[in-house]
Formats: sequence, C-alpha cells, structure tokens
Amino acid sequence: MACKVFTIANQKGGVGKTTTAVNLAAGLADKGIETLLIDLDPQANATSGLGFEKEEGRSIYPALMEDGDATEMIIETGRKHLSLLPSEVDLAAAEIELAQKENHLGQVTEALRPIIESDAYQTIIIDCPPALGMLSMNSLASADYLLVALQCEYLALEGLGQILSIVDRLREAGVNDRLEIGGIIMTMFDVRTRLSREVVQEVQTNLPDLIFETVIPRTVRISEAPSFGQTIFEYDKSNPGATAYRNLAKELIKRFELKKS
Repeated sequence: MACKVFTIANQKGGVGKTTTAVNLAAGLADKGIETLLIDLDPQANATSGLGFEKEEGRSIYPALMEDGDATEMIIETGRKHLSLLPSEVDLAAAEIELAQKENHLGQVTEALRPIIESDAYQTIIIDCPPALGMLSMNSLASADYLLVALQCEYLALEGLGQILSIVDRLREAGVNDRLEIGGIIMTMFDVRTRLSREVVQEVQTNLPDLIFETVIPRTVRISEAPSFGQTIFEYDKSNPGATAYRNLAKELIKRFELKKS
C-alpha cells in the first residue's frame, strides 16, 4: 500500500484551507481510505476542529527537532479510518529553529519517514500555516502533491502564481523532484455573486487540468462546525457543504487512484 502525501497550502489566510483539510480528510476516511491528518499550523485549528485541545508536547515538533518519533504523537479521533497528528504551541518555535538546521527543508520529510514506512495509512493530509514560511516549505518538500485551496475572489488569484512557482523552484533545486500540483480547490463560492462565478471560470479557462470539478460553497454551517469540534458531516450532513466535501473526496479518490483499506 503506497501512502500518498498531500499538503494543503496557501500563503493567504482565510481561504478555507483548514476547513478543507479537516473535511476532506474526514470525507476520505468515510470512504474507507485510511487517513492521517497532520496539523502543521501552530494555531492548531485543525486539531480543535476535530474536537481536541492543544496538549503541550503532543505534536510533530519533537520529531522535527530530532528528539522524538512522530508515530508516538498520533491520536485516534474516534472516527473510523481517521487519525490525527495534532498541533500545539511549541510548534510556533519551529519556524525559527528549522532555519538553523543544516537540512532545514528536509525535517518534515524525516519526521514522516517512520509513519510512511509503518504502512498504516493510504493518505496523509497536511494542513499548513497561512504563510510560506519554514513549516509550509518543509511540508511542500515532503509531499507528493500540493492541493491549493483558492477562495473565489480576485485577490486570491494574485497569489496563485506565486505558490505554483514555488513548486517549480523546489523541483528544479532538487529539494523534492516528485512534487506535483495535485489540484486547485475552489472554496467559499457564493452562488449569488457574479464575482465568484467569474473567478471559477477564469481558473477553469487557464488551468483546466488542475481545477477540481467540485466547488465548495460558502455556508454558515461549514463555518460553525469547527467551534463544536465537528466535521461538516457530523454537524449537518445534509448541508450543501457536506455534499461538496463528499464529492471532493470522491474526485480525489478517482484522480489519485486511492484504494480502500
């Protein structure tokens, strides 16, 4: 069973990145795909979004500092096929400390090695901080595929070229020559506005092979779910957002030939 590593990144905050990481991971797990969600953001929103508190010393941080085994930090979420490697406040220090290491872009890769070699997961999804700092760059250096969460507004389009060019630079520099752009996920789509439709159409025109067919709508229920420590499927399974994330999980399974455990 070959484990595929996806990182969900965007240098801009508030684009639905963490919401997508949590609900996509849950959607894959619901389809029988053994999935590990890694919270690489010191804000720990993916951790709290699944109903867990920050716990000092329980994150990928010790493994990044070569002082622990990341497999020992994984927790069961109580949801079938879905595990979590949580985040906590110590991870904030990693941005500075990673820069001082000799292999400063390879630390997440090394930390993930025992997890991947355990053959316990078919899919790993990494939620990155909303910036292209050391943690995000390490995540990209460790991933097979980048998934870009892109808000349906024109300002979000401006940053798209930047993150796509970083993928090229990492490959050209030999940091991660297997990294591919797995796809662009359009988020916060407001069916009532022409702007949302125009932004989606522009991405479809310019990057037709990358954009996912599924568009994630802007709904209040998607925004509310994390405050209850629930996925959208648990909070309101009939919500259009739940339908969208189910469909996105199906697309991912088909596009990357993910197999049930």
